[in-house]
Amino acid sequence: MDGWLDNFLAWLPASYHPDQILGINIPGLGVVFTILLLVVTGMLAANFVGRAFMQGWESLLDRIPIVRAIYSAVKKFAEMVLSDKSESFKKVLLVQYPRKGIYSLAFQTSDQLDEFEKHIGEEVICTFVPTTPNPTSGVMIIVPRKDVIVLEVEVDQALKMIISLGVVVPTWRKDQIGDLPLKDTGEES
Repeated sequence: MDGWLDNFLAWLPASYHPDQILGINIPGLGVVFTILLLVVTGMLAANFVGRAFMQGWESLLDRIPIVRAIYSAVKKFAEMVLSDKSESFKKVLLVQYPRKGIYSLAFQTSDQLDEFEKHIGEEVICTFVPTTPNPTSGVMIIVPRKDVIVLEVEVDQALKMIISLGVVVPTWRKDQIGDLPLKDTGEES
């Protein structure tokens, strides 16, 4: 098979044949050349053809009224969450929502709320509480900083928990959280 694949070197001009340049014949070099040619062709196709395909696809979706609104919202959400440059969605929080005593996972979206703080009279942060199982929808709430619990959970772990309706829970090591005291309910076991 090496001999057959080595024939692919015949595509190169004679002055560029490896045996002409190196002065020796290296068996199997045709295989390496063929694989290299396929990889380079694949990279070019993925970059140029793939980009053109995605632009065409987005242009098509942009022409459909209802789909346009949904697609653009989901795309912006994904870009915001997955971007390394954005400061949004870098912290996973626990907030009391929809009422005190009930906790919801939330993501910090902003902490630059000077105008709000001026009217409220205390330091606040802006959070996004996603709905399950579709985390692209939810509510934005402004919460006093003192009422927020910052969790040591990665954003992707929190998103998995939200999408799975709480079935997929991040695993914490005991040395990270310690032994949690059980709340005394006043009932005897």
